[in-house]
Amino acid sequence: MGYWVFCTEKLPEPEQNGTHSMASVTSLTASVHQRLADALSAALPEAGSADPLLRRSDRADFQANGILALAKKAKANPRELATQVVAQVESGDVIQDIEVSGPGFLNVTITDRAITGNLAARYEDGARLGVPVADHPGTTVIDYAQPNVAKEMHVGHLRSAVIGDAVVQLLEFTGETVVRRHHIGDWGTQFGMLIQYLIEHPHELDHKGGAVSGEEAMSNLNRLYKAARTVFDSDEEFKTRARRRVVDLQAGEPETLAMWQKFVDESKIYFYSVFDKLDMEISDADVVGESGYNDMLDETCRLLEESGVAVRSDGALCVFFDDVKGPDGNPVPLIVRKSDGGYGYAATDLSAIRDRVFNLKATSLIYVVDARQSLHFKMVFETARRAGWLNDDVKAHQLAFGTVLGKDGKPFKTREGETVRLVDLLDEAVERASAVVREKALDLSEAEITERGAQVGIGAVKYADLSTSANRDYKFDLDQMVSLNGDTSVYLQYAYARIQSILRKAGEVRPAAHPELELAGAERALGLHIDAFAEVVAEAATEYAPHKLAAYLYQLASLYTTFYDKCPVLKAETPQQVENRLFLCDVTARTLHQGMALLGIRTPERL
Repeated sequence: MGYWVFCTEKLPEPEQNGTHSMASVTSLTASVHQRLADALSAALPEAGSADPLLRRSDRADFQANGILALAKKAKANPRELATQVVAQVESGDVIQDIEVSGPGFLNVTITDRAITGNLAARYEDGARLGVPVADHPGTTVIDYAQPNVAKEMHVGHLRSAVIGDAVVQLLEFTGETVVRRHHIGDWGTQFGMLIQYLIEHPHELDHKGGAVSGEEAMSNLNRLYKAARTVFDSDEEFKTRARRRVVDLQAGEPETLAMWQKFVDESKIYFYSVFDKLDMEISDADVVGESGYNDMLDETCRLLEESGVAVRSDGALCVFFDDVKGPDGNPVPLIVRKSDGGYGYAATDLSAIRDRVFNLKATSLIYVVDARQSLHFKMVFETARRAGWLNDDVKAHQLAFGTVLGKDGKPFKTREGETVRLVDLLDEAVERASAVVREKALDLSEAEITERGAQVGIGAVKYADLSTSANRDYKFDLDQMVSLNGDTSVYLQYAYARIQSILRKAGEVRPAAHPELELAGAERALGLHIDAFAEVVAEAATEYAPHKLAAYLYQLASLYTTFYDKCPVLKAETPQQVENRLFLCDVTARTLHQGMALLGIRTPERL
């Protein structure tokens, strides 16, 4: 197969591993943490390298709470110990003031010079903004966005695609080598029916007039499926031929395989058109469906049986678990090979693990899969561990996600009770967003409104998903998603566009950091939050938690709004203050732009 890429314009490029970057910037949090840890060790040597438990505070810039537990352990007075720690702290360049509060808390205030200086260092680092690349990155294979051949993608496919893509971006940005895997459903008994019908009606998938769109491809497949199903249900002789065709497919008979490939190719045209709407890049190299592991199934079963991991039970090859039992109390096994000799999902999934570990040299396997499949993957991972394919050096993790709900709190369905087509849902989001853009942006052309509408609408859908912890259900409410108010991508995009407008109005006056200037409260709050970007990105990547980055970006936009309201930028009191506030605007915009790109969301220059 060729290398197909249907996303003609990529997202704002998160600077990836291997590109030039200056040394990572030590965050103010890390600097203060180290100073307090050193002071703690000096004041209480027996504590060793104690954690001061530093966090942001509304009483000061930071508060350290670790002294209480240490004092209790050392049978010391916490307030006296806190006073001793304060005496040991080096202040001046980073710490402006430190005081004991309450029973032994430490309230820490940072110097204005340190805040501006740190932001200037991040600003100089370009797109990376001082985010370090991991010293010892591994190789992660991530299994996400798993549509089925000859079937339409529905709302249930949304979360796997959106969450998986964001995790890919986060991991690559922090230096991990990432191998994408789209484990499409391209094998099974239904293909016998479809292939037999296509053999008897060979022109059903012919394209008249050249290239075909994704919608046309799906329409062709739908029409063919319905026609094949009608004949299959009404004609016993056809049903017999269809079942024989399944055997031919599994045996690799050339004509049958050629017809099967037609279904796969037609489906890919459709899949890629949907991923294009989602503003996701996908290539043929990433698509390895169930069929890709056919040649490994027999060996997988043999290895499991020879090692004693799997045993025969009623003619089937099974793996049993002490903690997995049915309602009747009897063990529920993982069936690797059925009693009739057929292979189930377990055989394919276990073969995929072997391929990913031994051929792709993965150190981590991530499966972005519906939470309802958790038991299956728990059993598969445990089987692979028993077989020695997973171990302390190679780990597997199911990034389980919850259900997309309607406004009524029930699984999202059409009025007729059918599953919502993903294409319809995305088209409606773009339509709603275009209406919002048209109402607000009076200086945009119709072409620009169409482009912004797509960026805002798709961004709204992605952000609503990503701002919710993956394992939670969430309500799909388009009215809320495209709102300019509240925790929405539109609010973040609008904040970015507002900053670009200010930078354009500044004309020849350029952003410039002035560490010597005193900062207002809103400037300090904004600056301290921007400085935490690297830590949040690292945490979101390590925990496969895009929602933590989304929460950070929403707070960033909120703090910028407060700054904008309280601190005049272009009408500041001195030229230096104008430049410094323009600098704060620009570093905020760069952080929003990069953060949103890591979530797979665009930030238009104008809205």
